[in-house]
This record gives sequence, C-alpha cells and structure tokens, in this order.
Amino acid sequence: MATPLWSILVVLLASFIGSYGAVMLKKVSVHIRQCIRHPVKNPQLIISLFFYGIGTVLFIIALKAGELSVLYPLVATTYIWIAFLSIKMLKEKMNFYKWLGI
Repeated sequence: MATPLWSILVVLLASFIGSYGAVMLKKVSVHIRQCIRHPVKNPQLIISLFFYGIGTVLFIIALKAGELSVLYPLVATTYIWIAFLSIKMLKEKMNFYKWLGI
C-alpha cells in the first residue's frame, strides 16, 4: 500500500498539535495541585488535553490510509516543534548542544 500525501501531511499536523498540547501541559504543571484537586476548574488543563487528544485522533486517521513504517518516523518532528514552541511559549533558551541533539 502506498502512503498518500494527505496522510503524511495529517501526521505532521498531528505532531504539531500534540506538541502544542504538551507545551501547554508544561505551563499548567506549575499549578499541579490545583489541577489534581479540581481538574474541571482549570480550563488550561482541559484545553491542553484537548489538543493532545486531537493530535492522537488525527494520527489514527492518517494511519488508516498510510503505512506505519512511513508515517511513524514523521512523529519525530515533535522534537522540532517542541523546541520552537518552548522558545516561544515557555521562554526557554536553546543552545548549540540542544539543537545538535535534535
């Protein structure tokens, strides 16, 4: 079975959306005690889990049409998305060695 282009693009999108959800979870983790006691009262937690879940659903949809051996390696773009989103949203610093590790 050949892997269609749309499923490759969906995996890349899913990777980005899942990465965004992960970075948002990191931001929410500052308030972890509040999240555990009253998770429904924390809209950021709900939104971050929503993004994480949407990424997973999109990945499953893409898997229906493509080969796992082609699509799964694209999930590694998560490391790149996380690096850029961490710089933008978390104000983290990236140095040469961190970029080299990616």
